[in-house]
Amino acid sequence: MTPAPLAARLRDPSGPLFFPVTAYGPDGSLDLDVYRTHVRRGVAAGAAAVFACCGTGEFHALLPEEFEACVRVAVEAAEGRVPVVAGAGYGTALAVRYARLAAGAGADGLLAMPPYLVLAGQEGLLRHYREIAVATALPVVVYQRDNAVLTPRTVAELARTDRVIGLKDGVGDLDLMQRIVSAVRTEARGDFLYFNGLPTAEQTQLAYGALGITLYSSAVFCFAPEIALAFHRALRTGDTATAHRLLDGFYRPFVELRDQGRGYAVSLVKAGVRLRGLDVGEVRPPLHEPAEDHVKQLAQLIERGYALLEKDA
Repeated sequence: MTPAPLAARLRDPSGPLFFPVTAYGPDGSLDLDVYRTHVRRGVAAGAAAVFACCGTGEFHALLPEEFEACVRVAVEAAEGRVPVVAGAGYGTALAVRYARLAAGAGADGLLAMPPYLVLAGQEGLLRHYREIAVATALPVVVYQRDNAVLTPRTVAELARTDRVIGLKDGVGDLDLMQRIVSAVRTEARGDFLYFNGLPTAEQTQLAYGALGITLYSSAVFCFAPEIALAFHRALRTGDTATAHRLLDGFYRPFVELRDQGRGYAVSLVKAGVRLRGLDVGEVRPPLHEPAEDHVKQLAQLIERGYALLEKDA
């Protein structure tokens, strides 16, 4: 682990939070050399943290030994320059296993993914995340989405739990998030971290920022780091003109293209990485590759995004 506490390193990031895709070779097996290159390029481009083997990294498709190998390579590639956070999920027993594998591979923290499939009550979810938190010495960010939607009371309880340092929101209910922030602030602690974890989070980050939530994941950083950095910088400096120009000219069209296919939040991003010259392979089932026409539209959109940066320059 890196010496500085993870929460302190994430609190005011200098760049986007990088969620690398997982690289596969032509036969579908892991390509760790390409993955290492992908992570190194992201860190060199200005990522503030690497979130390895999470949603964009197809956590669901990785065997435990593949997961461990990817986390280890991400840690090596980051070289301590930025923290590496690894996904952990499925049922509680498997989530604990993945957490321990991540700790053994040198990760600095965990992103606790929703438990597999089941619609659990708040008591069960609280127990699930607490068992992940006590499984290792790693700090934990809880990922709220789909079948794991938490009440303000539950998040306040988690905020009082040792090693749980934050909540990543993939639901998009701003009323709920405001109540969560208020409950944690008044009932637990004021230094709890919050992340906008919606797909293409830049599209909604102005709204989240109004709640005081400044951290967000950036899948676009995987294939267009300069665009993601320009948007991140615009938010940090209050440059709303640039933020709006990128939203109108790049992010909104990208979201509309992403919504053309199920699973495109991952497969379209992976196609973008390939378009920029790094062959990270295709997605694994049950995800599928984007349609050829959609990939062509993505190529045109990337060109448009970079053209917007040239105009700003």
